[in-house]
Amino acid sequence: MLVALKNYSPKLYTSKRGLIRLLTSAAKHSYYDPVPTTPSKPITILGIETSCDDTTAAVVNSDRKILSEAITLQHHLHESHGGIVPNIALKSHTMHLPSTVRRALDESGISAFELDAIAVTRGPGIPACLSVGLNAAKTLAAVLKKPLIGVHHMEGHALTARLTETTQPQFPFLCLLISGGHTLILLAEDVNKYKMLGTTLDDSVGEAFDKVARSLKLPWIQGRGGGAGAALEKCALSGDATRYTLPIPLNTNEHRYKMNFSFSGLKAAVSRMVEEQVDTNNPQMVADMAASFQSVILKHLENKITLAFNYCVQRDIKVTSLVASGGVASNMAIRHRLTELSSKYDANLVCPPPHLCTDNGVMIAWAGIERYQRGLFNSLEIDFIPKWPIEEINVPPQ
Repeated sequence: MLVALKNYSPKLYTSKRGLIRLLTSAAKHSYYDPVPTTPSKPITILGIETSCDDTTAAVVNSDRKILSEAITLQHHLHESHGGIVPNIALKSHTMHLPSTVRRALDESGISAFELDAIAVTRGPGIPACLSVGLNAAKTLAAVLKKPLIGVHHMEGHALTARLTETTQPQFPFLCLLISGGHTLILLAEDVNKYKMLGTTLDDSVGEAFDKVARSLKLPWIQGRGGGAGAALEKCALSGDATRYTLPIPLNTNEHRYKMNFSFSGLKAAVSRMVEEQVDTNNPQMVADMAASFQSVILKHLENKITLAFNYCVQRDIKVTSLVASGGVASNMAIRHRLTELSSKYDANLVCPPPHLCTDNGVMIAWAGIERYQRGLFNSLEIDFIPKWPIEEINVPPQ
């Protein structure tokens, strides 16, 4: 198929029908070697993100301007199932990615041929979902003769604040990545260089929020930044956090001084208490349980981030920023608690805007720019990596 594309017509791929045809084809081998050059204008990159449920694309440039962002949400497709269903997500990505990319390009005010590179989430994530975005990005890169940049999903989250903040966080900085799939404390030493200080031993904090929201029978909040976790946060606003006593995870002597997280025991404790003590038809009891659960989450996060700051102090690592990103970082109670904690260490809490804490194409485009500036490119033969520890971000170059 790629051989036939050597003599493609630019007009074909600037039409809607042509682009859709392009995006639904998979490029597996490169017939040329992209040789990026130093641009005299801002670097402009298209970012594609399909690692989980939302289909997103964005165009961003190195002047830290978001030229466009397009997103197709799937919450309404998954709510009745109580979580993300991979086959449903795959079908929606396949159906909506071409038009989502088309919208991002149209709204950016530039043509696809003016892009400097194509960036795409390579992993971690749901395998089938990753494949949709990666195949589309490889095809675009091949046809447009642009470099391809495979991005680690969590690096995208970690670097977003360097796009959005007026005072750009400088390396090294601490990073708390909290989402539906991940709970990590990182020391970000540079682009493509991260030291993991702590991770979850079982479930993610986002999974815990979702599970408790389901046990309390909370309806999902629809729209961007919505879902079960957002519903629990909203419910907790009217609750009494002292009504129910729940265990703080990993608070024994064996685990107290380690930076890892655990949420499975807390989830189980909430489930038992809801079954035995909470009438889910009583709004106040539900709100009190939501507030009690969230309060324990705040304490658990605070304990482990305190250890991370102390780790840096003991090693004379000067960090001036704590970056909190990922979908759960849009929780305002968490932001407030982390702001107070950071100030004790003369550091600033830096969070992307809530709509850029959830999965988005903007973060992938920006991570692509940071990698482009360091000459970190990939061939068109790369594959997706469903399980990919960020400390192993330096996979053999492909």
